[in-house]
Amino acid sequence: MTAPDTTRITRQAAVVYNPIKVGLAKLRLSVAAAESTAGWPETHWFETSEEDAGQQATVDALAAGATLVLAAGGDGTVRAVAEALRGSDASLGIVPSGTGNLLARNLQLPLASMDAATAIAFGGTDLAMDLGIASITSAERTTTEHVFLVMAGLGIDAQMIANTNSTLKKQVGWLAYVDAGVRALPKLRPFRIRYSIEGRTDRPVHVSSILVANCGLLPGNIQFLPDARLDDGILDIAVLQPKGVLGWLMIWRRVTWENGVLRRSAVGRKIIERTAWSTERVMTTLRGANVRIALEHPQEFELDGDEFGLVRAVTLRADRGAMLVRVPA
Repeated sequence: MTAPDTTRITRQAAVVYNPIKVGLAKLRLSVAAAESTAGWPETHWFETSEEDAGQQATVDALAAGATLVLAAGGDGTVRAVAEALRGSDASLGIVPSGTGNLLARNLQLPLASMDAATAIAFGGTDLAMDLGIASITSAERTTTEHVFLVMAGLGIDAQMIANTNSTLKKQVGWLAYVDAGVRALPKLRPFRIRYSIEGRTDRPVHVSSILVANCGLLPGNIQFLPDARLDDGILDIAVLQPKGVLGWLMIWRRVTWENGVLRRSAVGRKIIERTAWSTERVMTTLRGANVRIALEHPQEFELDGDEFGLVRAVTLRADRGAMLVRVPA
């Protein structure tokens, strides 16, 4: 009598999808083709709702035996699924269907082809990536914990997200954030914070924005924090202190010209080294496994483009290798 093969691992996929963001019929056809090609059993399906952005749907998928969960929706859906997958053995597959598609961009996943994305989910390989963990103290002094995958922000970026015109966003995609940013600038006032990296002495500073990144690529192929890595256990921090329009233009020059062009060549990197002083006073970059930020007055806060309202304090840390994500083999 032949002994059973105990080394075989049962594979089961599930899709957690946002019905507002995806065309369900097209998605079902794409998933069916990919699962068949890869030799997987029939996929389970779970829908998000106004009450559940995807966390509970993912918990239900895991309870049904899912070893792979495809997040089909925008950045909010991907973040919600990742929050529930944290620490599990199941992998995250991404079918980008939103405006920013932040994590998909940083993983260099296909944004324009659903079939290519589902094929990678079923036939790709696993990458153990870090998750950002944010402990948030609200203006009402309640504390909650949430996951972020790409970037957390206080200041103008959070105000920009809060002020984005939803109709314009549907029409022109991520460019609607630019419109919101232009409208927010005239009203922007620097605010006072104290921050501490890895438990060191608090530093008081006036800022227009502070961003904490798990990875650094933004829409428009903007290399905002090009040294940020998804799997190094470190968060990259940008403290923005521009003075007037000229200061914002200096930051824009840094993230587009220096990060996007000059860094690609040895000569360009030497130019950056010799001129770094010119932008360091308006944009300071720091690194650490965790950072604590306390605010003199509550400010708007965002995680991966999701609004979290006014906060009094946040503590952010990197949870190294906390989730498996599918990338091209």
